[in-house]
Amino acid sequence: MKKKTLANKILATLKKHYPDAYCTLNYKTPFDLLAATILSAQCTDARVNVVTQNLFAKYKKPSDYLAVSREELEDDIRSTGFFRNKAKSIQGAAKAVVEHHKGKLPDTLEEMIKLPGVGRKTANVVLAEAYGIPGVTVDTHVGRISRRLGLTENENPVKVEFDLMELLPKKDWTYFCHALITHGRGICRSRNPLCADCPMKKLCAYYAQTQQ
Repeated sequence: MKKKTLANKILATLKKHYPDAYCTLNYKTPFDLLAATILSAQCTDARVNVVTQNLFAKYKKPSDYLAVSREELEDDIRSTGFFRNKAKSIQGAAKAVVEHHKGKLPDTLEEMIKLPGVGRKTANVVLAEAYGIPGVTVDTHVGRISRRLGLTENENPVKVEFDLMELLPKKDWTYFCHALITHGRGICRSRNPLCADCPMKKLCAYYAQTQQ
């Protein structure tokens, strides 16, 4: 089966089984979402949402993150893990937004990835959710499942991103990634995937190999 045909069959299956897949991070402003996405690295969205409930009440705009010491921000986000690097990234991004974008988070990939601590994955999440610009967000779930399904052979997230962009309709880029993330959390887990329960097992290269 050609990869584009396979991708469309997978997309149709995902829409049937996960029609309401969405971003599970809570936010009110684009910069809120940027901060939440930074915090979500190596942390569950559920934990991030607990932390940001108080965080966003305290820090309402980018300049607010610059009005406190690094140590204070670290304490506010400590339970998300890797809090020192995350605090550095959030304050670095906030400083750039205040100094170069008049306090407004830019709405292009090219400008957003220039912000300290912001890579393509984070930028694509924010552009898709806050600005309605379709994007392919490659986290560990999307990369792993895309390889298992035979949509890509690449390990590099940027290469996986471009592979999926070639295979899927642009209007479905954002949804596809949300659906794969949902599927990865529930069924196609890193260890001991529940292949017998997978609605895509007949399309899956990984499942075919396990049956040999």
